[in-house]
Amino acid sequence: MAALICGSLAFDTIMTFEGRFAEQILPDQLHILNVSFLVPSLRRDFGGCAGNIAYSLKLLGGEPLPMAMLGSDGAEYLQRLESLGISARHVGQVQDTYTAQAMIMTDRDNNQITAFHPGAMMEAHVNRVVADVGVGVGVGIIAPDGRDAMLEHAAQFVAAGIPFVFDPGQGLPMFDGQELVRFIAQASWVTVNDYEGKMLCDRTGWTLAEISRQVKGLVVTLGAEGCEVWVDGQKTHVPAVVPAQVVDPTGCGDAWRGALLFGLEKGWPLVRCAELGNRVGALKIAQRGPQNYTLDFTPA
Repeated sequence: MAALICGSLAFDTIMTFEGRFAEQILPDQLHILNVSFLVPSLRRDFGGCAGNIAYSLKLLGGEPLPMAMLGSDGAEYLQRLESLGISARHVGQVQDTYTAQAMIMTDRDNNQITAFHPGAMMEAHVNRVVADVGVGVGVGIIAPDGRDAMLEHAAQFVAAGIPFVFDPGQGLPMFDGQELVRFIAQASWVTVNDYEGKMLCDRTGWTLAEISRQVKGLVVTLGAEGCEVWVDGQKTHVPAVVPAQVVDPTGCGDAWRGALLFGLEKGWPLVRCAELGNRVGALKIAQRGPQNYTLDFTPA
């Protein structure tokens, strides 16, 4: 069975700042902030949440189906998907705008500053999760995307009878408490990082335990600390896998989510899915870019 991945396809311009942001930004001068960072290292990668999740799932042996929009400059990304053996039949193109672009700057402590141009992503709602799309699809995910697309695709997943993961990511601030409550009611699983988890609780008025009782499971990723798996109000801590080296955190969360989809499609318990996610995340962080790592194991 395939996994339908609703989210962005983007080009990532990744820069490395060899100092620390905290040493360059004066807290008492934020009202007149004017800083410049020297970035001797710069590269361009294929990215976007849907692309990164699809890459991870494909490496693991799953069948990803990204549903996303590219711009007039998207031919290179289509060729990339074809070379990876990832179907692009649910990927559309908008001819009068650019593909989404992320400009990501990372300091020596792996803190990141990102500027994001949505471009064609804002037309992602044109793609629809309808009955024929759902044939052969066992699970889906709502990853960060255009606001209208996230709202509409969630409702369409429900109408199509496809269980899905709600993964709001950096798109979470676009939604108010009532909209987030509706997403949770529609979803089967929810994934957030620790910062997003706090925001989700603040906007819904629910605790993590209460959110987990609304769905089959909730996962809060904690970076180097692993993750928390919440099922029916009970928390299980899943320790991180220590990476061979820490090189680039870009795309680690997406790598983790590809492993989550792989496990969910196979019917694994959520803790086992999280363990695989931590393992894949450790491999990703040791490589530069969100889609340049390989596996050193075969998932059981």
